[in-house]
Amino acid sequence: MHKTSAWPLALIYAALIVFASLFPFEGWREQGVSPWVFLTAKIPPPYWTWFDVNLNLAGYAPFGFLLALALLRTGWPRAAVPVAALAGALLSLAMEYLQIYLPRRVPSNMDLALNASGALLGALVAALLERLGAISRWSRFRALWFVPQARGALVLLALWPWALLFPAALPLGLGQVWERLESALVDLLDGTPFSDWLPSVDFAFEPLSPGGEMLAVALGLLIPCLLGYCIMRHIGRRALFALSAAAIGIAATALSSLLSYGPMHAWEWFTPATRAGLGLGLVAALALAPLPRRGCAAVLLLVLVLHLNLLNQAPTNAYFAQTLQAWEQGRFIRFYGLGQWLGWLWPYAALLYVLLRLSRRDAQT
Repeated sequence: MHKTSAWPLALIYAALIVFASLFPFEGWREQGVSPWVFLTAKIPPPYWTWFDVNLNLAGYAPFGFLLALALLRTGWPRAAVPVAALAGALLSLAMEYLQIYLPRRVPSNMDLALNASGALLGALVAALLERLGAISRWSRFRALWFVPQARGALVLLALWPWALLFPAALPLGLGQVWERLESALVDLLDGTPFSDWLPSVDFAFEPLSPGGEMLAVALGLLIPCLLGYCIMRHIGRRALFALSAAAIGIAATALSSLLSYGPMHAWEWFTPATRAGLGLGLVAALALAPLPRRGCAAVLLLVLVLHLNLLNQAPTNAYFAQTLQAWEQGRFIRFYGLGQWLGWLWPYAALLYVLLRLSRRDAQT
């Protein structure tokens, strides 16, 4: 039996499916029909598109893959595929059932069938990779590159590119939530005695200067690099990891821009300040490669605090607000809750992880 990152990843992915399926969790009401009416609806539904087909297949395939992989790695080879496929089908059935109470969602038996098929497909891919020996090779690769207690950091690193897909006001700028959180808290407490408890904010956030943008982008790249260093020892592998993190960050940000603004604007975020920030972050990451793992964790803590403080003292622009509105109301609504929560919470989860790591008394070299 092996400890595997597939279990927490599968659970996190299931939670994200729930967010993506039920977001924005508003307007719950009875529709005057049976919640199971979608099971006998016409196939295909009138609003059916190939985008929906691909989305529903692709949306549940990682869940089936991760759950089957977790079962395979923990000594349940025969049950892996059927259990993962059944879990995907039941999760989809629950989501379609609940969507009948949300006016902005339309449950569909075709969605159910495609989601279940996607989970089955993902589980079959995991079983095939196990049979071909790819999973064993990954285990050997992990043992060679990472320390044994690497599961938490690997989960965070696997989620980082997905968090970048949600449009950010600044490239690699995850965790910019305080302005929106403050606004939501003011609205929530408006008209109650607790509204007087809120501190008055009589100043406007100042936009970041080009130098500030460069620093924020550099810190945004340095964070995943240092997180990887916390579970790696070899300097050469750390350098290769930093280069890979930079490439993945650029690719994920370009994809996010492409989805948000279209192919013609996929690289508009790649400004001189951003390029300088990426270069600075990569140089800093390579310079810190020889640092001991505990030292990397300490520097990562400082970088996270500085990055979040820098981002949350800057406002979001109106153009960015229009982008969020397009994601919320357009065809990306299924991704909105998923990507939003990942983009908001990822740096704070990394902050919690590094605090727990530094609190351990065992020596880290």
